[in-house]
Amino acid sequence: MRIGIDVGGTHTDAVILSGDEVIAATKALTSSDVVSGITEALDTLMKDGGVKQSQIDKVMIGTTQFTNAIIERRELSPVAAVRIGLPSGQGLPPMIDWPEDIASAIGRHHYLLHGGYLYDGWPVADMDDREIDAMIGELLASKVKNVAIAAAFSPMNADPEKYVAEKILKAIPDAKITLSHNFGRLGIMERENAAILNTTLLPFAEKVISSFLQALTNRGLTCPVYISQNDGTLMSADFVSAYPALTFASGPTNSLRGAYKLTGLKDAIVVDIGGTTSDIGVLQGGFPRESNTVIEIGGVRTNFRMPDILAIGLGGGSIVSSDGHVIGPQSVGHRLVNEGLVFGGGTLTTTDIIVASGVADIGDASNVGHVQKSVVEQAVTRMHQMLDQNIEMMKPGGKAMPVILVGGGSVLVTGGLQAASAIHRPENAGVANAIGAAIAQIGGESERLVSYREVPRDDAIAKVKQAATQRAVKAGADPATIRTVDIEETTVPYMDESTTRVRVKVIGEIA
Repeated sequence: MRIGIDVGGTHTDAVILSGDEVIAATKALTSSDVVSGITEALDTLMKDGGVKQSQIDKVMIGTTQFTNAIIERRELSPVAAVRIGLPSGQGLPPMIDWPEDIASAIGRHHYLLHGGYLYDGWPVADMDDREIDAMIGELLASKVKNVAIAAAFSPMNADPEKYVAEKILKAIPDAKITLSHNFGRLGIMERENAAILNTTLLPFAEKVISSFLQALTNRGLTCPVYISQNDGTLMSADFVSAYPALTFASGPTNSLRGAYKLTGLKDAIVVDIGGTTSDIGVLQGGFPRESNTVIEIGGVRTNFRMPDILAIGLGGGSIVSSDGHVIGPQSVGHRLVNEGLVFGGGTLTTTDIIVASGVADIGDASNVGHVQKSVVEQAVTRMHQMLDQNIEMMKPGGKAMPVILVGGGSVLVTGGLQAASAIHRPENAGVANAIGAAIAQIGGESERLVSYREVPRDDAIAKVKQAATQRAVKAGADPATIRTVDIEETTVPYMDESTTRVRVKVIGEIA
């Protein structure tokens, strides 16, 4: 048996799965310290499921802790950003386009070094040991021990990053270092930004993971623990301590994977309606469609693997105008149980509208008896219009697709959706995110620029797959179960016509 937990901004959802069967499920309000919410969910699960701790083989957790830390500018540690690529890149130093508040929180400790390679293997410049030693001397003087290192085209040749990291660790043995090539994408500024964000979270990650493990230990669970990452796969607890930024957007990803598991539909639109927003994503082959655009996290451009998600301000706690014409984006969020009319509060929300319409039994229906029928009808119509308009925007090629409704707020959809070829409301849809976490596998990805003139296509793809496999195994996958789920080949404009960007993604079962 395995436990899946998803910690959202409003609710903490949890399930126990035995194979494909849901043994028990629970939904509780997320606590301010997160850990007590997980503990409460575990207590409820074990009691309702009637299972013993010894029967649980694995625990999978999805968390928004690290995303929220970046967005809220809290728990961020000072970082030294080391870029290897001079004489190129002098005009655009690290963090040049960052919002001032987060740049100040991290500190503008920048170091530019000679070195790095071009995509074809030629060096940009020779590395200078005196230059590196001088940088290390400044690090020692500043007492900054968190270091992000990014070199030109390091996914092609990571030796410069590794060399500088080795020299830093000799001088500062307790330094926490992120090497940008481990994030896999080629664009140096976005890759560098990703490495910096990861590095600033490293001390916080140790505390969070330690707290998670302690919460499980307190409940007698000593099985392996895995954390969801943003491409629908898992990382071991040790791995996420080194790469906490890979958890960004894992919540919507878990919901899409859970929707796939509950319905068996590999290709569909998934609408996850929570307390504050509705996240609309696309399943392709059972996995979330990834975004091809630059992703901003807290105002910082990155090249993380991210699901293509459209978030709109419609949820169970969304505030409704007095005439029913305007819904959201403001929401009472987790305060719904205090501020919603059906719970004795004074704010008209979408939950109140659904109760007033007679299709849901939540709270005290007598508290919404005074809401005019015309307001209820207008608000219900507006909610469906909002979903239809945004589902249309997400359709691949505009083709008709089934829609899967998940999340606790899915009760807001009381009728049909014109944008859907069919609507699916699976059992346990309210905890689809926790189910997605529980079924996830271990993944790995790698990306290279290759020349098919110099290396045969099959050999080039095999080499990239090997690098992706190594990452998956390092994250906790069983090598014998690794399989390729995606190969992306893109011809690079303005370069030799045989130059191609190759990206390979693999997944495997937990070792």
